[in-house]
Amino acid sequence: MEGIEHRTVRANGINIHLAEKGEGPVVLFLHGFPEFWYSWRHQLHAFASLGYRAVAPDLRGYGDSDAPADVNSYTYFHVVGDIIGVLDAIGADKVFVVGHDWGALIAWYLCLFRPDRVKALLNFGVAFSPRDAMNKPVETFRALFGDECHICRFQEPGAIENEFAEIGIDKVLKYLLTSLPAGPLYLPRGKALREQILDIPITLPSWLSEDELKCYVTQYEKTGFTGGLNYYRDMDLSWELIAPWMGSKVEVPTKFIVGELDISYNSPGIRESMNFNVMKKHVPLLEDVVVMKGVGHFLQEEKPHEISQLIHDFFRKF
Repeated sequence: MEGIEHRTVRANGINIHLAEKGEGPVVLFLHGFPEFWYSWRHQLHAFASLGYRAVAPDLRGYGDSDAPADVNSYTYFHVVGDIIGVLDAIGADKVFVVGHDWGALIAWYLCLFRPDRVKALLNFGVAFSPRDAMNKPVETFRALFGDECHICRFQEPGAIENEFAEIGIDKVLKYLLTSLPAGPLYLPRGKALREQILDIPITLPSWLSEDELKCYVTQYEKTGFTGGLNYYRDMDLSWELIAPWMGSKVEVPTKFIVGELDISYNSPGIRESMNFNVMKKHVPLLEDVVVMKGVGHFLQEEKPHEISQLIHDFFRKF
C-alpha cells in the first residue's frame, strides 16, 4: 500500500515483520486472529497524517514474521517478549498501544508486565479479566459453551487446519471475516462445518472489497492458520505461567471499545467483564468503556474513520 514501509527486525530471537508509516510519537498496533498487519491499514495512513509513527507488526506465527514450530512457543510471555524486542529495535522507549482481539489480550499483558514501556492503551473487543485461580481458561470456555466452541475446537494441533484446508482457505477467511455471529462462535465437526461455511452465500460488506479479501487469502495461503491457532493452544500454559501476577492490576491509562454485535459482547459470562465498574477494579486508570452501535468484531475495518478518531482523541491527552 502507498507510503507504507516494510522491514524485518530481530526481536526475542526471531524475525518480526513490521509495516510502518509516518514520523513522530510511536503508536503500536497489535492485530488478532485471523489477521495480520494489514487489518490496521486504515489506521497506519490516518496516524501518519496526524503526525505519528504508526507501526503494525505481524505477531509471531502470522504474516511474514517467523512461526516457531513448537506449539508451546506462543504464550503471553513469548509474544510480549517479541514486542519489547521490537520497541528496542526501532528505538522506541515508551509508546501508545492499540490492540484488537488477540492483540488486545497481548496488550493487556504487555501493560501488566512492562507498564514502563506504555504511554496509554486503547483496546478493542477483549476485556481484561483477572486470573481465575481455580479454573483453566479452556475448561472455563468448555463449561460455558461446550466442545464445539471455537476455542475448544482450536485445541488439537492440526485438526481444524485440516478441516479448513478441505473447505478452502479463501472460503474460511471470507466466513471468519464477514459472518461471525453476534454471540458465541460454534464450529461443528466434519460435514456440518462445511455446510455452515459453504451453504449460505456471503456477500462482502461495504468495508471489505474483493481485493482486500484477496490480500488476506494470499497471505494465509502462504502461512496457513497454525501460527495463529497456537495462541489458543497455549492459553492454559499462559494461565499457569502468570500465577505470580495473581491479583496484579493494569496500571496504564486505558480506554476500551467493543462492537455492539461483537461475539464476545454477546457471549454470556464474557460480556460481564466489559462492564466499566467491573473492569475498573482491575484497570484502575480505565477512563471509559464504549459500546459502538451496529458494529461487529472487526471494528477498525468496519468503521475505520470513526475508530481512528476515537484512538486519536484518547491519545492526544497524553
